[in-house]
Amino acid sequence: QVNIVESGGGLAQPGGSLRLSCVASGRRFYTYALGWYRQAPGHERELVARVHGAGTTEYGSSVKGRFTVSRDMAKNTVSLQMDNLQPEDTAVYFCNVDGSPWAGNYWGQGTQVTVSS
Repeated sequence: QVNIVESGGGLAQPGGSLRLSCVASGRRFYTYALGWYRQAPGHERELVARVHGAGTTEYGSSVKGRFTVSRDMAKNTVSLQMDNLQPEDTAVYFCNVDGSPWAGNYWGQGTQVTVSS
């Protein structure tokens, strides 16, 4: 069984920063991609950023240059540093553990990020 625990999130002002963290457990995730997606009301879930098993990173176009994803392979953690937050970053952020195509795809419960003055 894969367990995913997210932390962080909350309220930030425009231009501010927040940090999200996620810990996965239940198996070895060396070949998995770990990262973050988000979903705003009325919108589809979209990729924010993720780190592949080989260490390469992938970012959504709207967050490039503002968000930084990092991963600790030994601790099975993935973090998202969000800087220069904007109101359009307001969404529920989900940690994702993706072993496709050889293994399962798993989601955290989501954490709310609200950017407002």
